Amino acid sequence: MTNFKAIKRESTSSGYTNKLRADGFIPAILYGGKNSNSKISIEKKLLKNILKSESFLSTVIELDIDGKKEKVLPREVSYHVVSDEPLHIDFMRVVSGTKIVIEIPVRFKNNEDSPGLKRGGVLNIVRRKVELKCPADKIPEDILIDLSGTEIGTSIKISSVKLEEGVSPTITDRDFVIATVAARTVIKEPEKPAEGEVAEGAEGEAAAAGGAEGGAEAATKDGEPPKKDEKGKEGAGEKKTAAEKKPAEKK
Repeated sequence: MTNFKAIKRESTSSGYTNKLRADGFIPAILYGGKNSNSKISIEKKLLKNILKSESFLSTVIELDIDGKKEKVLPREVSYHVVSDEPLHIDFMRVVSGTKIVIEIPVRFKNNEDSPGLKRGGVLNIVRRKVELKCPADKIPEDILIDLSGTEIGTSIKISSVKLEEGVSPTITDRDFVIATVAARTVIKEPEKPAEGEVAEGAEGEAAAAGGAEGGAEAATKDGEPPKKDEKGKEGAGEKKTAAEKKPAEKK
């Protein structure tokens, strides 16, 4: 069990808590059980590594508060929106005989003993945490799943996980899936045509376009109505008029 030293806070003013943070401490509160709430602070460097752990919020910690030891469970951590530094932690007293709802991380072992993974399959994790209801003094560190003998197509459900007595999932209306061993999906890219084929296709399209333009031009020329010879028309008119004016010869 992880042990940390904590000190009681003398004040709750914002100026005092800001000074605590500047001095390397994290303000916190301890609640639960029959005792009243306690305002405490913990040195940040002591929590530096465990804060980053995925199982921090499900790890029972023993706090030494001015010589008095109490088992507690971290319930919530507030972080700065820009620097992501921890600003405040809520701890709950672990009281024997009470039950709590908590999310427990899922871990896997014996990956190398899975025939499905050896043949190129992949482990598809559906749930990285499972919410459990358990006694406050019997919180499991993790849900450990053995992958030995799993083949491609295997679905690992909550019913196949052995839980300690008194520990049960909060979802009880279905046997939900935690992970599967699936076949690897390979996406094939469409084949690119060879450079020669691309060039030939481009030339063919250009030739077809040229032929169409030529045919259209020829059709336009052939389809034009023949132009009338204005001079020819006038000459013919003049000759006709002269013939009309010429008197008939006497016999």
